[in-house]
Amino acid sequence: MTKADLIEKMAKDAGITKVAAGEAYESFLDGLKGGLKTRGSKVTLVEFGTFKKVYRKTRKGRNPQTGEQIKIKGRNVIKFKASKNFT
Repeated sequence: MTKADLIEKMAKDAGITKVAAGEAYESFLDGLKGGLKTRGSKVTLVEFGTFKKVYRKTRKGRNPQTGEQIKIKGRNVIKFKASKNFT
């Protein structure tokens, strides 16, 4: 499902225009991003799942073309855990 497909479904199900559904979609994403600004923050959507921002440590990796060992820098990542009701 693409963004356009989701917006179309939202508009149809809610009985609103695609423009209004698009604005609601963007507002939802902005809220989700805002809730995940700091490390350790999380956003829980009941009966859907939890998004959590965590720091991934620096680790060793390997260049698949040369086999050379490389260092992969640590960075913040978003993890998602689905609700038991979601699956």
